[in-house]
Amino acid sequence: MKKKRIFYFLLLSLLSGRAVAAQLSFPEELLPLQVGQQEIEHSFFNKVRDLTLAAGTHQVKVKYTDLYEIGYDDHEVIESKPFWVSVEVAAQGGYQVGFDRADTLKAAKQFAKQPRLWLKAPDGTRTPIKALAHQLRVRAVPPTEPMPEAPPVKPQFSDSLPVEPPVAPQAGKPDAAAMLDFWWQQASPAQRAAFLEKVQPR
Repeated sequence: MKKKRIFYFLLLSLLSGRAVAAQLSFPEELLPLQVGQQEIEHSFFNKVRDLTLAAGTHQVKVKYTDLYEIGYDDHEVIESKPFWVSVEVAAQGGYQVGFDRADTLKAAKQFAKQPRLWLKAPDGTRTPIKALAHQLRVRAVPPTEPMPEAPPVKPQFSDSLPVEPPVAPQAGKPDAAAMLDFWWQQASPAQRAAFLEKVQPR
């Protein structure tokens, strides 16, 4: 008797669970990839096209794939990037996600860039499905504090001579030694080495 009660309790729980769930079906060209944070597992031979969802609004990630003939014994596969839509289902019943298939290959490529889907309710009414502009927000990353500015670095030279600020030669009669010292201070280490190589006797 106790086992029968447990069996009836499990049966009622199962039936009540089915009563508050809705079936959402997708056509062959639309593949559901994710519902909220829950990814849908597909195999190569078995693609999931029917989902059981609780009543309410769900964010579903979908991908569109279609095959178009472009000539004799030739075809082209049209695919969209995965995109998010918002689907609202009631407590029970079967819902169908659909779209208006493009007549031409050019129109199909345009559809893949901006897919437009509709939802067919159990009573037969069709309503457009709202497309989401972005993916689900997982967790906001706190803004990083600005890095402190590094102190200015003074230029360093490879030679051991002390570096002093160059003094421009005085106006009047040019002094060769002062001019040479001035331009030596302005020169880079590579220029100094090239100059020394020129002036050294061979």
